[in-house]
Amino acid sequence: MAFEGLAERLQGTLTKIRGKGKVSEADVKEMMREVRLALLEADVNFKVVKEFVAKVKEKALGQDIMKSLTPGQQVIKVVNEELTALMGGEQSKIAVAAKPPTVVMMVGLQGAGKTTTTAKLANHLRKKHNRNPLLVAADIYRPAAIKQLETLGKQLNMPVFSLGDQVSPVEIAKQAVAKAKEEHLDYVLIDTAGRLHIDEELMNELQQVKEIAKPDEILLVVDAMTGQDAVNVAESFNEQLDVTGVVLTKLDGDTRGGAALSVKAVTNTPIKFAGMGEKIDQLEPFHPERMASRILGMGDVLTLIEKAQSSVDEEKARELEKKMRTMDFTFDDFLEQLAQVRSMGPLDEILSMMPGFNKAKGMKNLQVDDKQINRVEAIVRSMTKQEKQDPSVINGSRRRRIAKGSGTSIQDVNRLLKQFEEMKKMMKQMTSMTAKGKKKGKGLGGFKLPF
Repeated sequence: MAFEGLAERLQGTLTKIRGKGKVSEADVKEMMREVRLALLEADVNFKVVKEFVAKVKEKALGQDIMKSLTPGQQVIKVVNEELTALMGGEQSKIAVAAKPPTVVMMVGLQGAGKTTTTAKLANHLRKKHNRNPLLVAADIYRPAAIKQLETLGKQLNMPVFSLGDQVSPVEIAKQAVAKAKEEHLDYVLIDTAGRLHIDEELMNELQQVKEIAKPDEILLVVDAMTGQDAVNVAESFNEQLDVTGVVLTKLDGDTRGGAALSVKAVTNTPIKFAGMGEKIDQLEPFHPERMASRILGMGDVLTLIEKAQSSVDEEKARELEKKMRTMDFTFDDFLEQLAQVRSMGPLDEILSMMPGFNKAKGMKNLQVDDKQINRVEAIVRSMTKQEKQDPSVINGSRRRRIAKGSGTSIQDVNRLLKQFEEMKKMMKQMTSMTAKGKKKGKGLGGFKLPF
């Protein structure tokens, strides 16, 4: 996950103060020194760090906090609020024109992932907002840029407007907008040319495209892994073009994450989307409050729920719940469940969104190994239909055959069968508790926590 180092440092610092019944000025100063170092190490702009620390210190030393019953927790609340404000406060949504089509100009340096992001955005608009976008290949300089966009368009089954690389980007943009109006398309996403560095020629051309296309949104695509350079790029583009939003790419990489914390503060331009991976569906709307929560180890339950809602088939889930109640849950159902969880994204990413997960015993450095899950799948797929439906028939010779067929050991097969039986027993207990709770109207399925 992005911000890993920063998250670890901040969480460690805040843990020291969390449980304090009394917080002194010295405690706050010590904590803020640690916070300042953590932010600077994460490549956050030094002016941004200075302002952030000053604001937190001022609020953390306020009378309301010093006199509260849980001053330690109140200080953490202040850090969370200020971190959220630093990244924009609340989610900034993509523009929608009063009269379609909405024109979006995608700008940025070469190598930031502009063309891929253009396709990802088109995919997001169609899947989440039911829009029909037109992709426009206006990068006539980079070899294969037009071909790349056309390939992505074909993959998504979306129209791509291109006039080749001998027509000026200004003319391409003009004709593309006319085409979208003619065909009643909702969005026009113009993939413009980038350079390896900012130059006058690039900016002049972009200004001409802006003049002719009259975009409702100018999205600057920035590579989060370039750290402080990302902020400088954002500043330059913003001065010349009045950028309306930023898309941070490679936020899933091994990055210190400072760009995300600095871009909004330095340019006063909201971060609208974040690229969380290379796949076409790995573009997420940027929620400052959720990102702050993840950085501070409080989890990101809302994103987790949204991922589940978009990945899990409700009808199948109801069917599965019924099977759990009646103990008809089989290895076939288990495989289906595994596939649905996997479709939500990498498991370690999903687990990182759970509040306190990294603080749970033994979980801090847990690496969720996809190979292990592949082994489990291989074992199940090596079973016959009868064995999947009724594992009790699996005797010694069958176990040997399953182990051989899946390239695993008999111990692996035994372990899975044992875990499966234990899981079924646990499901039966939980579903019977839920049923009793519903009858008695106890909320939370009548399940009482042991504290």
